[in-house]
Amino acid sequence: MSGHNSLPIRDEAFSGSDNALAKGVVRPVATFLGRETAAGILLIIFTAIALIWANVDFSSYDDFWHTKLSLTVGEFELSDTLAHWVNDALMALFFFVVGMEIKSELVLGDLKNPKIAALPAIGALGGMIVPAAFYFALNPSGPEASGWGIPMATDIAFAVGVLALVGNKVPKQLSLFLLTLAIVDDIGAIIVIAIFYSKGFSAAWLGWAVAGLLLMFAMQKQRVWFTPLYVILGVFVWFATFESGVHATIAGVALGLLTPARPLIPRESLSAAISGDKFESSDFGAIAVRDAQFQVRETVGVCERMIKLLSPFTSYIIIPIFALANAGIPLSGEVIGDALTSSVTLGIIAGLVVGKPLGVYVFAMAALASGVATLPAGMRKVHILAVGAVAGIGFTVALFINGLAFSDDVAIRNQATIGILLASLLATLLGFAIIKLSHSDEDATPEGDARASMVDADADGQPDFATN
Repeated sequence: MSGHNSLPIRDEAFSGSDNALAKGVVRPVATFLGRETAAGILLIIFTAIALIWANVDFSSYDDFWHTKLSLTVGEFELSDTLAHWVNDALMALFFFVVGMEIKSELVLGDLKNPKIAALPAIGALGGMIVPAAFYFALNPSGPEASGWGIPMATDIAFAVGVLALVGNKVPKQLSLFLLTLAIVDDIGAIIVIAIFYSKGFSAAWLGWAVAGLLLMFAMQKQRVWFTPLYVILGVFVWFATFESGVHATIAGVALGLLTPARPLIPRESLSAAISGDKFESSDFGAIAVRDAQFQVRETVGVCERMIKLLSPFTSYIIIPIFALANAGIPLSGEVIGDALTSSVTLGIIAGLVVGKPLGVYVFAMAALASGVATLPAGMRKVHILAVGAVAGIGFTVALFINGLAFSDDVAIRNQATIGILLASLLATLLGFAIIKLSHSDEDATPEGDARASMVDADADGQPDFATN
């Protein structure tokens, strides 16, 4: 889930005025939504609402999400349940943002530098392999074995939220390390969904989806920037992917990866393009204003603009709706009893709570020992274990894979949902405890004070992956 949720307040706008409503409501709400913990808190609230609704009146909950919603154009009709529209259409937009974030990191961020990305990337690999192995060890065969991909997931909003709750008690590099790990984890989850959780494959429809992506790529090369064309093509690619049997969210990822990350116009060439002389000219009018707007806008990459535009929508609307549609299960004594003795539930808990931190830590230590990666300045080895524990908060993506793995078996899906909820809670507590304990231990040592001073002395206030 995205961390780009800042909501700026302009002094000339109503929100920046001295109006009592602006000061008492609008600005506090905007400040809350700009915090990294806000999306996680909202997700918890909607999960609680889903559980309460399902246990007060499960039939109404189930009937509502199985209501058919149809899109009809002439003789063409696309019909599915509300739950499937959420999981196949709305979540495609969420994965579109994920794809753009991955693209930005690959082109402009830390993933473009192999030395910087090596440690969290290798740790993320361990954080996918070991949890899946834990789960598969408890569920080697039968329909339960399909859930091996569930404990591979990491919910970035929750994970970053836990670090945010700890505040300045952890090195600044820890958040960057977690973000990089989670992005690599997202790539792994996307590959797993595309290969192992797609059904009813149609090569013809997949060919149309690929053709749509190639046409979009060609348009970019020809410098066609008319946004409605890309929107139409994007919808077509989503539909073709949906019809192909490959899960439709993969279309969102593909479109995100295809979105340009580098600015079209270098910032150094902007001043000449919109010089003061042009604005003072008697010929200055609507066309000149439009051209100036284009020049200014295109000094920022499309990925960055779209992430800023869509992240609040995906974080505060789509993901809460997804939780509302997928987290509601009846928590009767029988259901809970079955879950607590179920190999599916136990496999997910073991994978996320034990396998995640173990996999991240062991693979990261191997990378350090081999010299492939170096430990970031200001971080200690125990911090890697803490990140691994926090990464065990699977929640959103874990619930998503759960719905794909056990779409035809409600009983197993409910057991898996309980496992995901319990594992995410335990991983939160474990990660928080390790971070707190590591900080207390660091404060008690001269080396810890030296590291803290080194981090605080970072001139630009940004995480620094340089080594001592």
